[in-house]
Amino acid sequence: MIPLSVTMKRVSHPSRGISSTKKRQPAKLDKKKRGLIRIISGQWRGKRLPVLDAEGLRPTTDRNKETLFNWLMAYVDDAQCLDVFAGSGGLGLEALSRYASRCDFIELDRQASEQLSKNLQTLDVNDSNTAKVHQGDALKVLKQLTGTQYDIVFIDPPFYQNLVAPTVSEIVNTNLVCEGSMIYIEHETELESLPLPSHWHVVKEKRTGSLVYMLIEVGETSPPVLKDA
Repeated sequence: MIPLSVTMKRVSHPSRGISSTKKRQPAKLDKKKRGLIRIISGQWRGKRLPVLDAEGLRPTTDRNKETLFNWLMAYVDDAQCLDVFAGSGGLGLEALSRYASRCDFIELDRQASEQLSKNLQTLDVNDSNTAKVHQGDALKVLKQLTGTQYDIVFIDPPFYQNLVAPTVSEIVNTNLVCEGSMIYIEHETELESLPLPSHWHVVKEKRTGSLVYMLIEVGETSPPVLKDA
């Protein structure tokens, strides 16, 4: 296990002075599209899938999702993916549509997990080697995924529940990523600082009025040993 205090650095963001305890929703949602997610590109391009209208469920907007997958364009094909707080499963499903080889989804809410499983069946994804939905607490499920290393990990937890830091720590301690893995993190703008392992490097970052989202590349865990010439 890698001690958090040894491996973490802090990425600081200025506070916006908002002390809400409620999860903020993206502004101006189209009411006609409530309860549906749309796959943007790939083999299921344009496909709309139902999602559970549950408290706290906040699918990534099409605009943010399109930006993210533009960032990931060179990495998705044949990738092993992990969608940690899956919710609607929009990020993992988009990755599979763009020919990722596999995605593990983790979702706490039982009904949301069941809907995600139904949507996978709708897409004719019935092979557990291609996709698997793990229903349960993300931090506990991550401990059970030992022996697997992922190329892409999506971390988009419910806001204002302080879940980003322990999730990052668990991913490091369980050795779920390696050099070259790409990590997507989405969090509320009010989060003043984000602890990251010292070998995780932010390569892309954007900020909107209510959230921050970033892409991180995992580097070497220690400097290479130079051989004598």
